Amino acid sequence: MNTDLSWVLNDVLEVRGARHAVLVSGDGLLLQRSDDISRDDAETNAAAMSSMQSLSRAVSGFVGSGNGVWKQTLLEYDGGWIFLSAAGQGAYLAVSTAPDVDMEAVSFRMQKTVVALSKAMSVAPRSAHGGGS
Repeated sequence: MNTDLSWVLNDVLEVRGARHAVLVSGDGLLLQRSDDISRDDAETNAAAMSSMQSLSRAVSGFVGSGNGVWKQTLLEYDGGWIFLSAAGQGAYLAVSTAPDVDMEAVSFRMQKTVVALSKAMSVAPRSAHGGGS
């Protein structure tokens, strides 16, 4: 199934200062991208985000509380932020933003986007009986 879910990713970009969004598989494949990022750039960043979530999970014990389950990675740069979070089984959502973005608004919108992605990717169960009665 090749479903275009860019509309769901574009929703997270409604936050002032949000720039790009990509949905990434655990093995680094680009699953979906927002409209404003080229396919080549999205694929390059998808591979990097997959590595970043893997590194984040590997050091989760560093938080010092027994299990330290990874939830979100936040990266800061001179030019802005990258938010990376789980988006279901084996998928991750990454959003890049401007430096002055409302971080709480981005995190909240990302959570809503993950829920919307889950609904959009689910398939309705098939009827047990054929077309007519």
